[in-house]
Amino acid sequence: MNAAFDHLVVAAATLAEGVDWCESALGRTPAPGGAHALFGTHNRLLRLDGAERAYLELLAINPAATPTRAAPLRRWFDLDDPALRERLRARGPQPIHWVARVDDIEAARAAWLAQGIDPGPVLTASRETPRGLLQWRITVRDDGARGFDGLLPTLIQWGGIHPVATLPASGLQLRGLQLAHPRAAALNTALDAIGMRLRVREGEALISAHLHDGRQDLDLLAKP
Repeated sequence: MNAAFDHLVVAAATLAEGVDWCESALGRTPAPGGAHALFGTHNRLLRLDGAERAYLELLAINPAATPTRAAPLRRWFDLDDPALRERLRARGPQPIHWVARVDDIEAARAAWLAQGIDPGPVLTASRETPRGLLQWRITVRDDGARGFDGLLPTLIQWGGIHPVATLPASGLQLRGLQLAHPRAAALNTALDAIGMRLRVREGEALISAHLHDGRQDLDLLAKP
């Protein structure tokens, strides 16, 4: 199996706050994204150069939408969790999770299930873009929970078009993604099982993305 970093999820209390944060912190206006009917969320996207098919996703609950997957099923990435929602309201937008691209999502999921890790069922989703229909398959638990405090990636397998194909170059390079967790050994075993080379170090749960805009370094750091 092969796996690679696909995108970093930056959650916000509202999408407008996410856009303001991106313009202030990164000096870029994210491109239009779309809506996710399954989860009642919407997003804006920013291409990350210097890495193959990588981007930053600004994600928020869409107040005008109701998830089509009805309760008790929850929104993805813990967006229904009261503690996370309060943290976003109090502290503003922040990285909360990352997504790994795989070439065989069923095999990757089976590898984790064999280790006692349940990433959730594989769901099918799509949305229209100016370049055509964007389709993907993704693992989401029924309770919407992120594994290992957000450090275990969600698995995604794209069909046909990848979002980066529709995004303009940002001039913002991804130089590295650093991850830490108290259960680093278990996380690294899980990443090895899907062919992911990224390593997790032992320590307090942490996601840190090292970016460069051509003039200076920009670090996005969060404790999920």
